[in-house]
This record gives sequence, C-alpha cells and structure tokens, in this order.
Amino acid sequence: MPIYEYRCPQCGTIFEQRRSFSQADDPAPCPECENPRAERLLSRFMIATSGNGSAGAGVSKCSACARSSCAGCG
Repeated sequence: MPIYEYRCPQCGTIFEQRRSFSQADDPAPCPECENPRAERLLSRFMIATSGNGSAGAGVSKCSACARSSCAGCG
C-alpha cells in the first residue's frame, strides 16, 4: 500500500498514513487533535531518468521542477 501525506486544517499537523489507492482521497483522522477531516497533500517524489527522459538510467530528477534534487523546491 502507498503512503500518503495529510495536513490537519484544525491544528496544522502534517502526518503520513498508509492507505489503499481507493482510500487515498478520503479524510484521515489527525493523530494530534483527533480531527477526523485531515486533507491529503500533494507529495513530491523523485524519479530516475536518463538524458533522453526515459526512466531507469540512474540520474535522479525532481518530478516537480526537474532539478537533480528536491532540496531547491519550495
């Protein structure tokens, strides 16, 4: 099962939860304040691409901005 990130609109806590694809967009309960309506965040992830854009050649690129690291994203 994939891991999704959520943020509680009540207390601002950001947390991860392992859920099935079919439950990904369902509200999640906040582990801090127990608000049942935390919202899923759009997560950043890295993919490996070659110079021609195909996956798997070992050069990591940020999916959000195509830099070599997500450290510069914001």
